[in-house]
Amino acid sequence: MSADRQTGAGSGTEPAAGFAFALGAFLFWGLLPFYMKAVDHMPAWEVVAHRVIWSVPVAGLLLILMRRTADLRAALRDPKTLAQAALTAGLISINWGVYVWAIAAERTVEAALGYYINPLVNVLLATVFLGERLNRLQALAVGCAVIAVAILTMRAGGLPWVSLTLAFSFGLYAFFRKTLPVGASQGFMLEVLLLSVPGLAIVVWMTAQGTGHFGLTGWSDIWLLLLAGPVTAIPLILYANGAKLLRFTTIGVMQYLTPTLIFLVAIFIFGEPFSFWQLVAFGFIWGALALYTLSLFQSARAAARIVGRSPPAA
Repeated sequence: MSADRQTGAGSGTEPAAGFAFALGAFLFWGLLPFYMKAVDHMPAWEVVAHRVIWSVPVAGLLLILMRRTADLRAALRDPKTLAQAALTAGLISINWGVYVWAIAAERTVEAALGYYINPLVNVLLATVFLGERLNRLQALAVGCAVIAVAILTMRAGGLPWVSLTLAFSFGLYAFFRKTLPVGASQGFMLEVLLLSVPGLAIVVWMTAQGTGHFGLTGWSDIWLLLLAGPVTAIPLILYANGAKLLRFTTIGVMQYLTPTLIFLVAIFIFGEPFSFWQLVAFGFIWGALALYTLSLFQSARAAARIVGRSPPAA
């Protein structure tokens, strides 16, 4: 999602619709813990299975309305694309599963930390896999994040595996998702189609065992599980539309809204404990994000100066 491809990137202004789409997505994700709390009496794998299953009709309807079904059919016939989609589907299912479990286990603060760390993980992955060099601010930001993880490991009860799993699974998902040779909506549909096979197997097995919650424990659970599809697909659709209209820098700054809301919900509504050493670690993370954000603005200004000096196209 490069800045020069987005509406308003060249003119210095960005459309209000882009802000509305992105804000809607980040608010939706930030308030998602309320839904996860409502289903915390169900096993995480069952919730993830229903997120997958009920995302299929939502994503399918979107593709029909967009008239993009031909791209999906072509992808389904390409073994290489299917293998790539299986990898990204596996990564996002890990992310969803750990997130659902973390909310149910009253570890929402750790989930928030994971999504704070995620942008820094993206920078680290670009360095490792693409050979990109960290500038000074980015190197300082990654260093602050490492210090935060070390503090949590030594002083706050052990390695923050929930945070690290969420950050790295989503970071790797985003990294490999860029190589998937289909559009965002088609790729999402391909992923949930592949995941629907084990998802349906889980639901059928749990129903046969009498341990499932769809149709066996009352209408409230049925409606909650039916909602799993829309709460998964809607923010992704909003985000995809917002990302097309806004600069990368704008999206990069706005994304902090989600973990901030998750953090505030965890502390002030769910009442989860927050120790002194967690506060110190979060302080390092917030400092790291301030440095990272400053590096984004510096890069954007440098790119704008280069564009301003380039001769007009003939």
